[in-house]
Order: sequence, then structure tokens, then C-alpha cells
Amino acid sequence: MNLLLNYGLFLAKIITFFTISLSAIVFFYMLIKRKKNNRNKLKITVLQDNYQDVKKNMLLSKMTNFEKKEWLSREKTKHKKIAKHTKEYFQHQKKTLYVLDFKGGVYANEVMGLREEISAILSVANQNDEVLLRLESSGGVIHGYGLAASQLNRLRKKGIRLTISVDKIAASGGYMMACVADYIISAPFAIIGSIGVVGQIPNFNKLLKKCNIDIELHTAGNYKRTLTMLGHNTDSTRKKFCEELNTIHHLFKNFIKEMRPCLDIESVSSGEHWLGTMALKKKLVDEIGTSDDFLISKMEEYNLLRIQYICNKTMLERFTYSIVDSFSKIALKLFFYKNFL
Repeated sequence: MNLLLNYGLFLAKIITFFTISLSAIVFFYMLIKRKKNNRNKLKITVLQDNYQDVKKNMLLSKMTNFEKKEWLSREKTKHKKIAKHTKEYFQHQKKTLYVLDFKGGVYANEVMGLREEISAILSVANQNDEVLLRLESSGGVIHGYGLAASQLNRLRKKGIRLTISVDKIAASGGYMMACVADYIISAPFAIIGSIGVVGQIPNFNKLLKKCNIDIELHTAGNYKRTLTMLGHNTDSTRKKFCEELNTIHHLFKNFIKEMRPCLDIESVSSGEHWLGTMALKKKLVDEIGTSDDFLISKMEEYNLLRIQYICNKTMLERFTYSIVDSFSKIALKLFFYKNFL
């Protein structure tokens, strides 16, 4: 009996040891793998393959079994011929259309990925290659969208044709980006324009005085601060605040005029926005259409490569970003701050 008991205890120790050892190995393996996966990287997708796969599946679904066999046999023969004449195939290789996506938030943090994508394209692109940017943004801080427009301008300076397609919205800072393009396509009901600057800030000074709370603000320089949320605002600081807004608006208009000389900038820079069909009449865009139609029309002539800069975040970063983003959206619904386009 004691022998069986000792044997059972020994076996339990062995199983426990191997379980702990195996768990430790798995833990360290997952940790190393996670570190590797957390590295930022460029993801390249061949879009015409996706389109061809969808087309193939749709065609096959409409065929009988006999028709499927015949069609698949023809396709196999066709691919063999291409493989046989590989050298000739590469001599007549298509031009490349690089496809980028930019869905911009208020602070235009997405510009970090855009910077990497454009740098990658410029390192390999030929003069006959083109870029399509699928843009969606309602604008945000001027320094963020100013940098995004400057990144797109790198393509323009290198002589690489840039087309921007707006399926939903390119307003304010979003339109600052769009105007850099050689050609702008807009969906019929996309929102375009809003070439203006807004500054709004609440002031709690009167409320604080009622509660006998004093706020002291000391600056070296008369206009280190103009309007404040807690202190007393004067006519002088209000005037300076408005002057700064007008200066930003003037620079904004000049930039758009430089990028799109065809525009009557004074008639479209009142801060208004227009739907795509109306924006076409005002020459804010060049064509009415969608990004899907544009891509399909280019499939025969170009290789379609989608370039994405993947920035992997830890679980804590994703959780924190989600909370901050939610609070930012709530705050921005209540208040608009200076330097927001």
C-alpha cells in the first residue's frame, strides 16, 4: 500500500514538473512571437488578384460541372504559356498603381503611417507609375494636416501622378490634403470644401469668481496666451486671437490656390462645404465617381498594389487609445479649439 502511495506521489511530482516546464516554454515562445509580431511593417496586397478571385468565383458559380472543367482547363493552359514566356512577360510588364488609404482623425496621427508608405513608394516608383489615395477626413488640427499635405506633395515634386478619391468626405484639413492631387475624384454625395478656420473656447472665469476662486496667469510676452478657459479675457486678447485665425485662413487659402490655380479661391473659402456634384461645378474636384470604378478601370493597364503601414500596438496601448479617443470625440462635440481647420 505504501509502495503504491509513494509511486502515486512520485508520478504526481513528475507530471507537475513537466506541466510547469511546458507552460514556461509555451509562455516564452508566445512572448518572443508577440515581440516579433509587434514590429511595425509594410503590408503589400496585390489588389487585382483579389478582384480576379472574386470574378473567378462568380463565374464558376454560374457554370455546370462540365463547363467548370472546360474553363479551368483553359485557364491552366493559359498560365502555362505565361510561365513559358516569363522573360517576354517581364519585358512587357505593366505600370504600377500604388493604392493608399487615409482615414484621418482630428489630430491626423495617421500621417505617421502615410509618411512611411510614401517613402516606400518613392524608393521604387518609376516615372510612369501612379498613386491613388482613398481619402476620408473631416479635418482637424492645422499642423497635423499641414504635415499630411506636405507628405503628399513629395509625390508631386517627384513627378509621380497622384489621384485622390473621396468617397465620403474631404473637408477642411481633408481638403487641404486633396488639393495636392493632380486629379480629384468625388462621389456624388461626398462632402467637399469647408475652407475655413474655427476657434471656440469656453470661459469659466465668472463661475470661478462666484465660488471665490482666483486664477493667476503669468506670461513673459503680451501674447504668450490669448484667450483662456479660466482667466479673464480682454478685448486686446480677443483681437489677437482673431488676427491669428485670419492669418491661418490666409495661409490656408494661398496653399490651395497654389495647388489648384483653376479655383476662384475667394468664392470657395467662406468655410462652406458642398456635395460632390456641386463641388465639381466650382472646380473643387475634377470628376464624379468612386474609387472602385477608378481601380477597375486601371486593372488592364496597371498592377494594383495596396500599401499599408501596419503599426502594431500592445493591448494596453490599444485600450488607452480607445479611452482617449472616446473622450476626445466627446470634448470636440462640445468645444472647437483654435488652429482647428
